[in-house]
Amino acid sequence: MVFRVSGASGGWRSRIAVWRASRGPSAQGFTFSPEPRSIGMVARGRQLMAGNYLFAGQLVEAPGHGLWEITPPDIDFAAEAQGFVWLDDLAALGNPAAREKAQDWTQDWIARFGRGKGAGWSPDLTGRRVIRWIHHAIFLLNGASREANEAYYDMLTVQTRYLARHWPSAAPGLPRFEALTGLIYAGLSLIGMEAMIDPAVQALAIEAGREIDADGGIATRNPEELLEVFTLLNWAALALAESGRTVPEAQSAAMERIAPTLRSLRHADGGLARFHGGGRGLEGRLDMALAITASKARPDRKPAMGFVRLSGGRTTLIMDAADPPGGREGRSAHASTLAFEVTSGRRPLIVNCGSGAPFGTEWRRAGRATPSHSTLAIEGVSSSRFGQGPGDVLTERAHVLTLRQLDTERGHGVHAAHDGWARTHGLTHARDLAISSDGRHIAGEDVLIALNPKGRDRFAEVLDASNLKGVPFTIRFHLHPDTDSTVDMGGAAVSVALKSGEIWVFRFDGLARLSLEPSVYLERGRLRPRATKQIILSGHAQEIETRIGWTLAKAQDTPTAIRDLDREELPVPL
Repeated sequence: MVFRVSGASGGWRSRIAVWRASRGPSAQGFTFSPEPRSIGMVARGRQLMAGNYLFAGQLVEAPGHGLWEITPPDIDFAAEAQGFVWLDDLAALGNPAAREKAQDWTQDWIARFGRGKGAGWSPDLTGRRVIRWIHHAIFLLNGASREANEAYYDMLTVQTRYLARHWPSAAPGLPRFEALTGLIYAGLSLIGMEAMIDPAVQALAIEAGREIDADGGIATRNPEELLEVFTLLNWAALALAESGRTVPEAQSAAMERIAPTLRSLRHADGGLARFHGGGRGLEGRLDMALAITASKARPDRKPAMGFVRLSGGRTTLIMDAADPPGGREGRSAHASTLAFEVTSGRRPLIVNCGSGAPFGTEWRRAGRATPSHSTLAIEGVSSSRFGQGPGDVLTERAHVLTLRQLDTERGHGVHAAHDGWARTHGLTHARDLAISSDGRHIAGEDVLIALNPKGRDRFAEVLDASNLKGVPFTIRFHLHPDTDSTVDMGGAAVSVALKSGEIWVFRFDGLARLSLEPSVYLERGRLRPRATKQIILSGHAQEIETRIGWTLAKAQDTPTAIRDLDREELPVPL
């Protein structure tokens, strides 16, 4: 995911703040060093060694030039580099050349930016950087000169004092969790920084109690951001426990609430549902976070953070069944109400396009629009919309009018409806989804209906303005790029083959036209969007009620159990 950066950095205020933080003695070593728990990618480490720098969706190819010698193409690139998450990748590579590169870049960062310059002096980026410096302390210090070691401890001390003074200026949510976790790590680890621990631990517990709601969710409704928060709380708890300290009850309780929510938001392949700016999560991070928490609570049938999860056999379906977040928490919200994703075993099948934030402003806006999600959309109008003024918050948000979950002997289902087009077209969108107990059959029905006299009057106005042609709509089913799809049965069906060998067949019923058209899959770590396809049902709503039924089912000759062992490693992200 693309992390948000809170507050301005690199200006005169940052330089003054860093100057103040540099006053006083420096720590001379560690009293305690937490185990490194951040996960890196060997493939990314190799790309960094080759001089290929990919941050915030932009690639700079500069073989022979260090990371801080290149000119960042934009502020997002610079900020992501200054967070030092790349240190995880060099540590994952782990050879002497990677260690030397990590040490050189760290010392160069100290020389260039250690007085408060650059994009890295915000509390969240500082906390993120401090965590990596401490996680990989042995990697950074082994074989380094005495002067380099002294510079490392001096700069770590300065960053600790900076965090102690400025963490409250981090935006609530993930940025503040990053700042406080970094401060706790530094206070526990560095000689002479013990006074920083208790205030930071207390503040983190307060933030956890305030930001994690009673159902284990966060206000942004971003599943990957929830995982990052959970990971930070876990890291802080483990560091406290390893140093012999007690984890506050409010922090432990927040982790207990989050764990079953994350279990509900994960697909059968272990990845998270991709909604509201979040991706599937770093490979292995969710498993690790759930493994190290003491909570073994399993998800129940109720919605988790506004998402409904249906499952049968090894098939999972996750639908967005709540209003998009608004206000400060809605800066990355998507117009995805009633959109869903489907995963069969280890293979994603139906997806949303994902967050376009790593690919620039235009892709970011496009990724947030309703047509980028697997749901019904009225042509030219998203179910939730941006306001006329500046900013990137959805001010006209769809409201979920009804939500019912259904359980039968044959499987599980959900009925939901939202009013996203009630004002513009007088129409309500209702969606019914059901999955069989064996996971082989998914049935859906999408309805556009004018529910009340006001809605029928508005719909009549829109119908008259169209010369009775009706309201154009499309129902989209975005396919994962690893699928292979073809139109069958003379245009009446679409067959979708997974790399596991499964064949799924899509059919429909109602007045609509079926087509298979290009789409994109927006994935962090890629240089550009991946080409894929989407199944589209298109038609016109000409009556006060329009119904389109459809099914997605495994072909009869697809075995119930497939031994799917040939799963590729994650690709080199270039």
